[in-house]
Amino acid sequence: MKKTVTFGEVMLRLATPGYERFGQSNMLSATFGGGEANVAVSLANYGIPVSFVTRLPKNDIADSCVRELRGFGVDVNDIVYGGNRIGIYYLETGAVSRASKVIYDRAGSSIAEIESGMIDWDKVFEGAGWFHWTGITPAISAGAARVCLEAIKAANQRGITVSCDLNYRKNLWKYGKSAMEVMPELVAGCDVILGNEEDAEKALGIKPEGVNVEGGKVTADAYLSVSQQIMAKFPRCKKVITTLRSSINANHNNWAGVLYDGKTLFKSPEYQITHIVDRVGGGDSFMGGLIYGLQTYTGDDQKALNFAVAASCLKHTIYGDYNRVSVAEVEKLMNGDASGRVSR
Repeated sequence: MKKTVTFGEVMLRLATPGYERFGQSNMLSATFGGGEANVAVSLANYGIPVSFVTRLPKNDIADSCVRELRGFGVDVNDIVYGGNRIGIYYLETGAVSRASKVIYDRAGSSIAEIESGMIDWDKVFEGAGWFHWTGITPAISAGAARVCLEAIKAANQRGITVSCDLNYRKNLWKYGKSAMEVMPELVAGCDVILGNEEDAEKALGIKPEGVNVEGGKVTADAYLSVSQQIMAKFPRCKKVITTLRSSINANHNNWAGVLYDGKTLFKSPEYQITHIVDRVGGGDSFMGGLIYGLQTYTGDDQKALNFAVAASCLKHTIYGDYNRVSVAEVEKLMNGDASGRVSR
C-alpha cells in the first residue's frame, strides 16, 4: 500500500492530573499531540506506512516529540527544522456538567513561521497515495495557510487522494483573515471532507438545515443537505463525512457518524460512551480509522465508516491525544463485542 502523508502542527500537551482545575493543581502531565500527528499515529498502529510533516525547533523538547512519533512507526524524516519553539496547549479535563478547557500557547511556534518553499513536496510525496490536512493548520498563520495550499496543489498534480478535517477553531484565526476567506480555496482540492455542522458553516459558509445541536438531538438525516451543498460547491469532492456527537455531559456522549458518497447516505451504529477517559483526539482517531477503512475495505463505504466510528469510540477510553489501538481491537468492537471483559 502507498504511504499516507499528514501535515500540520504537533504540540506539547500539558494537562492537569485527573479532573483537577488549572488553579487547583500544582503539577502538569506532559505528552504530545496535534490533529495530523494523531492521525499519523493511528495509521501507523494499523500498519499503514505514514509520514508526518511539520516544522520544529531544534531543541530537546522537539527531539523528544520526534522520538515518540518514530517509536509509533511514523516516518519523521521529512520534518524540517527552524524557529525557536514548539507550540503548547494546556488541558483541564471536565467532568459531568463542567466542560473541559483548552488554552493555546502556540503564537510564534516554528510552524507558525513556516513559508512557501521550506518543504520539498516532490520528495515528500514520493510513493504517496494519500495526503491529509486539517483546518487547524491554515488557522495558525498566513504562512502555514500558503504552505498547506502548496501541498494540496502538489498532491493534486500527482493524483494523490486528499482528505481534510475542517476542524474549525475560532480561537486560532487571529492573523487578519477569517476561515471563510481562506478555507474554500484549500477545500476545493479535496476528495474526502470531514466536518460537523459548525465546521461547514464557519469555514465554508454552508449552513445545515434542521440541526439543533444545543438541544442535544442530532439526527443523521439532517446532514444530507449540507453534504449535498458541499459536493455542489466543491466538485472534486467524492465523499462527505460527519461525526455525530450527542453530549449528555462531559463524561457521557453518544457517538456515531454518516458518510455521503453523492448517492447514498450511510449511517453507522451509535455507541453510548458512558465513561469518557479523554475525548481530545476523538475526531482525529475517527479520521485515522476512516483513511484506513477507505483504503482497506475498498468499495465498502459502510464498513469503512463503521471502522472509523468504532476506532474513535475506543479512543475515548485512552488517555492522551493518540489512539493506541490495533485493527483487531477495532474490528472486535465493530463485530459487537463491547463487553470490556478481560482478554486472556
